[in-house]
Amino acid sequence: MSDIEKIKKLREATGAGFKDCNSAIKESKGDLDKAVEILRIKGISKASKKMSREAKEGVVAISGDDKKTSIIEVNCETDFVAKNDDFINFVKELSEINNQISSNLDELKKAQMKNGNSVDDNLVALIAKIGEKITIGKIKTISNSSSFNYQYLHTVVKDNLAKLAVVVSLETKDNSEAVKIFGKQLSMHIAASNPIALESSLIDKNILDKEQELITEELKNSGKPDEIAKKISLGKMNKFKEENSLLTQAWVMEPKKK
Repeated sequence: MSDIEKIKKLREATGAGFKDCNSAIKESKGDLDKAVEILRIKGISKASKKMSREAKEGVVAISGDDKKTSIIEVNCETDFVAKNDDFINFVKELSEINNQISSNLDELKKAQMKNGNSVDDNLVALIAKIGEKITIGKIKTISNSSSFNYQYLHTVVKDNLAKLAVVVSLETKDNSEAVKIFGKQLSMHIAASNPIALESSLIDKNILDKEQELITEELKNSGKPDEIAKKISLGKMNKFKEENSLLTQAWVMEPKKK
């Protein structure tokens, strides 16, 4: 990605001006995540989301049913390849195999595909044919006898492949139409709001420490008295926890609710 493209991406994510983004890119030596932090500390940006999530192209596929559901991420270098028929067909078959072996990566790599060759061999052949690096990313299977799974695909590429996918498991014996609708809506909410934990007490300490560090640095440059700065810092941290915990986020279907 060129510096101009990075500046454009940084401007879209932070709302900062060209000159500030250009300086941040240079100061961070091209690291977009670091550039966001630099702008935040300077008080130019309030962005806190990681931009690196957009650095990889590829698709996410979901296979299974409401009792056992598997999700697999397959990355490539460009969006063009993510829409290539050979790539799509490979991922679709791979997704079904992944569900059968319950997301065991070692087994998945050795598993036999329809052409008689292993997943690993087919992956190497696909890379050679397309000419791009292709990797298997995160994989996960959710299976619980006392739960039902619900899913949502956002920006569908084809069938069960999308740019973003969510699987939600609800522990319940009731699989009525009302519960199914809620499960689907909850999946859509997660896709839109991207919570990092179910509740604030479950947010990773490293994430909280990093956010606190950024807020502290940001307030250092504000010139506010220490006591006021501490109150502002506490408020910002509470807001960060609330906005990033599923159970306290504003419900996207009706923002006044949580």
